[in-house]
Amino acid sequence: MTAPTPSTSPAAVTGAETRYRICPLCEACCGLDVQVADGRVIAIRGRADDVFSHGYICPKGYALKDLHEDPDRLRQPLVRREGQLQPATWDEAFEEIERRLLPIIEQHGRDAVALSVGNPTAHKLGLLLYFARLARAVGSKNVFSASTLDQMPKQLASGWMYGSWLSVAVPDIERSDFMLIIGANPMASNGSLWTVPDFRGKAKALRARGGRLVVIDPRRTETAAVADAHHPIRPGADVFLLAAMVHTVFAEGLARLGRLAEWTVGVDEVRAAVAEFPPEAVAARCGIPADTIRALARELATTERACVYARIGTCTQEFGTLSSWLVDVLNLITGHLDEPGGAMFPHAAAFAPNTQGAPGVGRGIVTGRHSSRVSGAPEVMGELPITVMAEEIETPGPGQIRALITLACNPVLSAPGGPRLARALDTLDFMVSFDIYLNETSRHADVVLPGMSPLEDEHYDATFPQFSFRNHARYSEPVFPPTPGHPPEWQNLLRLNAIVRGLGARADVLALDDQLLEQDVTRLAGAQAPAVLAALAASGRRGPDRLLDLALRTGPHGDLFGLKPSGLNLDKVKAAPAGIDLGPLAPRVPEMLRTPSGRIELAPAACLQDMARARARLAEPAPELVIIGRREVRSNNSWMHNLPTLAKGPERCTLMIHPDDARRLGLAEGALARIRAAAPPAQRAGDAVEGVTAPVAITTDVMPGVVSLPHGWGHDLPDTRLRVAAERPGANLNAVLDERLRDPLSGNAVLSGVAVTVTPA
Repeated sequence: MTAPTPSTSPAAVTGAETRYRICPLCEACCGLDVQVADGRVIAIRGRADDVFSHGYICPKGYALKDLHEDPDRLRQPLVRREGQLQPATWDEAFEEIERRLLPIIEQHGRDAVALSVGNPTAHKLGLLLYFARLARAVGSKNVFSASTLDQMPKQLASGWMYGSWLSVAVPDIERSDFMLIIGANPMASNGSLWTVPDFRGKAKALRARGGRLVVIDPRRTETAAVADAHHPIRPGADVFLLAAMVHTVFAEGLARLGRLAEWTVGVDEVRAAVAEFPPEAVAARCGIPADTIRALARELATTERACVYARIGTCTQEFGTLSSWLVDVLNLITGHLDEPGGAMFPHAAAFAPNTQGAPGVGRGIVTGRHSSRVSGAPEVMGELPITVMAEEIETPGPGQIRALITLACNPVLSAPGGPRLARALDTLDFMVSFDIYLNETSRHADVVLPGMSPLEDEHYDATFPQFSFRNHARYSEPVFPPTPGHPPEWQNLLRLNAIVRGLGARADVLALDDQLLEQDVTRLAGAQAPAVLAALAASGRRGPDRLLDLALRTGPHGDLFGLKPSGLNLDKVKAAPAGIDLGPLAPRVPEMLRTPSGRIELAPAACLQDMARARARLAEPAPELVIIGRREVRSNNSWMHNLPTLAKGPERCTLMIHPDDARRLGLAEGALARIRAAAPPAQRAGDAVEGVTAPVAITTDVMPGVVSLPHGWGHDLPDTRLRVAAERPGANLNAVLDERLRDPLSGNAVLSGVAVTVTPA
């Protein structure tokens, strides 16, 4: 994507400099050139020689300037006094936390404190690494994150099959000749659990070499528009389609595991599990003819380099885990798992669990170590479903949530049951929010600690190289110095860590950091720990950079503290002006497996058992009208609507509806429609009866029986400071959804395929 002409020509500005920056605003993680002068951003362009993104940039990259300069972005702590959030010093803020949080822990125990973390944390190294340390220090069972809103099914299925939550197979798109994309829109997202900048360019190259791209989605998405074929599917029916494709592969003798046969167990169990799902049995429920289902399975199985990729649409439904599991089953039995051009496992330079410890074997994953008090939802990946947070606050008894710490998250907008959660937050004894905005969730806090501008932080992606289409290591220095007096975010998390440990609000956080590092290195290096600690001390680094250097040096490409001189360390990564290319994806089975058996566990017991629920649901009629979300390239969840660069242009929070449904329901283009849950839950009927309203967009891009409203809007609540977002607040899809609807295996919220009624407003 080419850059627009900047408002000020950098060449005409005295002293203009260009700084390299990795964009933190979506999973693509593109490299940018940020041109600055006199402490201001002059222009932002894609970095042409970036080893990963090669000059690609989307509108979100340009919006970094807006985010840095946003007058609504918080720059000073806020403390609630006499019912109002008022400016305070950092010392005053942490003293208030110590004064009010410690008595709650002492009187009610550690489970009385909940923690909730949002997606932006994954883009900030300090937040990601030091939140984990804070969570361990708090020691609460009540931990929540955005993972149970969009991705937990994929992580759970991957964990069961390969032994690690983050061993997610991603398409090797640059060598693939056939890609089947289900419920995903990488043209808008640049991948999701798949880091792939410039998907458009890569898809174009795939087709230019004779490959084919096929999309299955209820909506003709931006990705479907550039595909060779688009097949609409009834929302929530992905599990039936995938089971039928697996059935076809087995029934027609197309299964070929290749070299993975000796590393796989459970094939016969899977064959039996899909026996009742021939294409003819599922076609009506899917809305896709049986012949088409068979043809897709045959094309996948007979194309030498091919894969299936599925994401949000398949995860945010009641069969999210089954659908995610069957995607990997399909890739494996057609010979496309861990093979060039298929679905492969990246080899990240740092922080990847499937590169740590003994290769080829491990402890695997464990779920259900505890459950939520009220609904009995099981723990998955150390978390409870974020949709149980309100009931855990409201319901008295041992373990009731009385205090909440949020980190860059906004569940009042991003989770179902937002109105109920907002009321519940007001009943807390104490709440702390780390956030750059006073948004729909942080407005409830008693103390708000502002984050830093992304341009004031160092940047290394700890998570996304584990999902990247190509292996790489890249680091970018801060573009600007931090605001005077603003502590680094990792130090603020350490200061809170010290408080919950009983060390006090004025504890020496650097000494605590040294102590925690020593514990980590001792676990990692054993008898070699003193030498490793000495080498790290010699660098003079502290905080996230020191942890990153440790992870790089002990990672699969690392220098092992001098034992492998050609290997990576942080100095080498920093010295590469646009990153280090570590090559294309390569086969990694069995080395990357961390299952106790040392094999791919193709038939997790919980998935086999849940197929009975899918068989029962197949016999039920589909709802008359259901709602789905959608992703916009200029929007990322709930927190980018205050940036003028992204907010300008046509109204985006519209209700897409097919012409046939619009006529049947008496809806006109541009008129307001009211969307309600078809069966509002009794305990919040007052919230659901009125529903939400949105302008109608009549289009054949959605199939009949389906309406689409984007996720993350609804910026019309009082006491927020999001002036641009409030000008066009949009409608909150999640206010219509039932927080009790979850995938029972992963706890993921059901955000798609929910029955609704739509009437003229």
